[in-house]
Amino acid sequence: MTTTTSQGTALITGGSSGIGAVYAERLARRGYDLILAGRDPQRLEARVAKLRSTGRKITTIAGDLTNRADVQAIEQRLLTDPSITLFLNNAGQAVLTPLVDSDADKLDEMLEVNVMAFTRLAIAAAKAFSKHGRGTLINISSAVALAPDMLNGVYNASKAYELSFTQALQIELAGKGVQIQAVLPGAVATEIWARAGRPVEQLPQEIVMPVESAVDAALAGLDQGELVTILSLPDIGNWDAFLAARKVLRPGLSQSTPAPRYSSKATH
Repeated sequence: MTTTTSQGTALITGGSSGIGAVYAERLARRGYDLILAGRDPQRLEARVAKLRSTGRKITTIAGDLTNRADVQAIEQRLLTDPSITLFLNNAGQAVLTPLVDSDADKLDEMLEVNVMAFTRLAIAAAKAFSKHGRGTLINISSAVALAPDMLNGVYNASKAYELSFTQALQIELAGKGVQIQAVLPGAVATEIWARAGRPVEQLPQEIVMPVESAVDAALAGLDQGELVTILSLPDIGNWDAFLAARKVLRPGLSQSTPAPRYSSKATH
């Protein structure tokens, strides 16, 4: 789908490659001008060159999300540029080694991107969009948000944080004209795997989704108004059952007395 009608501007972190790059092309075809943010200025400019045929206005922001000043520059752009109507919170890092074998500094760097920068930028977008009464916030999480036994525990936890954050923010912004979506891909054929030390070619290919298919599925979920889009889950009823079970748990999560099984009588 290509449209000449302007949808405003989409700001995309991690916009030079992988999921962000495909989103850039798809959103441009939908009528969005683009602001691509990424660490490598040369790769950003190469991506801009590939997108010129879309006819959209494209600018770039070079910066590293482990650097607080660079994060704040994107924050300010979100807060002060009223043309931005969509924010793709996509940039992320991965660590795949077992926890006891992981470099603590690398874990710290990953959390700076996946948690701290993610949070600051999402809040900036939410503030701006709710002020203007319109906007779309897409947070790229991961299917491991629901599977703490897979991959690296800190990486999984960061993605679970992103999912929980999105669900909470959606409740806060209800009725303010802001559409929010958390996207939970499984393994997608991008270079994040190689950067984490395990090239995607080494994964079982039956679990790896092409990046174009992943983005198209995520956009279909957005069009359907989903809050949480689990790209390869065959039966959405499984997710609905998960949410229903959580609602059953909620009344018992905080009460004035311990559960009977923890009473002195139960322990003797």
